[in-house]
Amino acid sequence: MNHQSEIWENDLAGILNVNYPVIQAPMLGVTTPQMVAAAANTGALGSLALGDLPAGTCAELIRATKELTGKPFAVNIFLHPLPEKTEELRSQYLRTKEFLTAFSDKHQLDVDYPDFEDIEPVDYHDQVDALIAGKCKIVSFTFGVPDRASIELFKKNGTVLIGTATSVEEALVLEKSGIDVICVQGYEAGGHRGSFMGDKIPEIGGISLLSRVYDQVKVPLMYAGGIYDAKTLLAAGLLGAQGFQVGSLLLASAESALQEFEKDRLRNASEKDIVLTKSFSGRYARGLKNVFTDALDNSTYILPYPYQNKITGPLRAAARLRQDPELVSIWTGQSESSYSRASTGNIITDLIESTENYNRSLTHHMVSENKR
Repeated sequence: MNHQSEIWENDLAGILNVNYPVIQAPMLGVTTPQMVAAAANTGALGSLALGDLPAGTCAELIRATKELTGKPFAVNIFLHPLPEKTEELRSQYLRTKEFLTAFSDKHQLDVDYPDFEDIEPVDYHDQVDALIAGKCKIVSFTFGVPDRASIELFKKNGTVLIGTATSVEEALVLEKSGIDVICVQGYEAGGHRGSFMGDKIPEIGGISLLSRVYDQVKVPLMYAGGIYDAKTLLAAGLLGAQGFQVGSLLLASAESALQEFEKDRLRNASEKDIVLTKSFSGRYARGLKNVFTDALDNSTYILPYPYQNKITGPLRAAARLRQDPELVSIWTGQSESSYSRASTGNIITDLIESTENYNRSLTHHMVSENKR
């Protein structure tokens, strides 16, 4: 690909040290080192999803990715504040475990749910140390803002920090905290909402949110939510985005960790199947509704994150072994996708080339109109 359009030449491309500020979204449970490397090797930015994985696992995945590419890539961690281990939480956990045991028995699924005492939430500070040791130069995060000491440690090590905002208020907090780049997450985006302020998640469509954030902050913006072709990418650029994050487009790619039955379920889904649910993790995430979400949503058996995520983990693992799409979490956004089986590299390259071609045709059309 020799032609580099002016679409890609901006501050963010320089900050990230990439040819194309197209970002492969970090999708925990979907992203693999192979996906990250494939994205990075196109000249775009790969993102390694580390979520709330233990520091040792983070270090292994970073090493595995670096063995596959010498190009820049981001790593992504969760900053959700951990709930206090109270007797009330323990009691709620036991009720949820009892409900889930009956639920899995009803569906003939043998699941060994962890005891409350066995749950060990990950402190993101341990991950920070692993990222510094792994010489990660681009770190994105969601569900909050790192504390001042962590931010200073990253800055001291020359790390570019990317925060996630789902409202103007959150974007302003990130900017004030010294975050270098803001990823604006539209309401239509798949997977977990990055919200971290207030009890209710903001229900703001991407077009409105991106335009408003652009008017309020000075740092470069990425946009996530509904980008799946040239038109949607260029629209985000017109509204102020310098970076373009794609996730759902890559869910069924050759490097995706999803199994074939999950990819097939995505291809057969319609827009009415896509919902926001807290059922699997305790945090709102957008994906496909199924028997499990129907049973849990609006019930009293949803624990705060990460306890709900931890207790449903064995259920999801058992359901994947049985290839049962009704009992696993399959995240996706609101925009349609063909869920291509092609490699991540080919999908991203096609998006870049089609965007350049579409932009060229638009420019040609405007010049022609002006001559009339």
